[in-house]
Amino acid sequence: MESLRFDRRPELRKPALICSFRGWNDAAESASSALRFLATQWEAEDFGAIEPEEFFDFQVTRPHVSLIDGATRRIQWPETTFSQADVPGLGRDAVILEGIEPNFHWRRFGEIIGDLAGDIGVELVVTLGSLLADVPHTRPAPVTGSATDQKLIDELGLERSRYEGPTGIVGVLHDAFFRRGISAVNLWAAVPHYVSLAPSPRAALALCERLGSLLGAPIDTAELEQASEEYAEQVSQAVASDAETAAYVEELEQRSDDLAATDISGETIAAELTRFLRDRERGNGGGPKPPPDDLPREQ
Repeated sequence: MESLRFDRRPELRKPALICSFRGWNDAAESASSALRFLATQWEAEDFGAIEPEEFFDFQVTRPHVSLIDGATRRIQWPETTFSQADVPGLGRDAVILEGIEPNFHWRRFGEIIGDLAGDIGVELVVTLGSLLADVPHTRPAPVTGSATDQKLIDELGLERSRYEGPTGIVGVLHDAFFRRGISAVNLWAAVPHYVSLAPSPRAALALCERLGSLLGAPIDTAELEQASEEYAEQVSQAVASDAETAAYVEELEQRSDDLAATDISGETIAAELTRFLRDRERGNGGGPKPPPDDLPREQ
């Protein structure tokens, strides 16, 4: 069975591939939310997908059943989809890759995506990720960009990637792109660990803003800005009901105010990522203290 399915062959201008995967690389759904926002803003159109049968354990990543017109049942399988978008004001196309971190055959999964990127002429890859960290919800989410290509580092003001430790599918893909000579950038947004169960529009906003700056394309983020303000207000109300959490947030705010955003290095983010992945393995979600019961949760 062919794993890669094309509905049509897209005609692309100097394409940039933008990726995110739900799972370990997507704390508080920030990266996937940012990608879905971009796909809507840019009116992206699907052109292909990776069939799920070879890559997913359906008892872990279950398909969903939905009703069409309240009558016909349809099963939605956990595919990895590709879509095409004309980015306004950029003069190049974006290929948007959205999926779920697979359960099986990561090397083959990476090879399929790497081969596709080479086949359609991708010139730049940007992967979006988010991790839990000691940051307050009341401040803009820190975003760190890293790469291994020195030219990209110099041109775009990125950090050299020096991370060592557990990795997700994003790390596997970066290796696949590197071996094919395709330039790739990794953007990571930091999410407050004490509100990890609620999707974070603030981190999604930060990723979109950094991506727009990196690509040189304006992105209308007004919708995310409003959602971010509502998010901060809702979390603040919940935090205020727990004195210990409120004091901790005040400490994080002071620490954030004392640091310029440029002082947050790639090594700092790498250390946070290591802790995040190890804490996820232990099942404690990365935080020293669970959030109060009335903090906003994923619906």
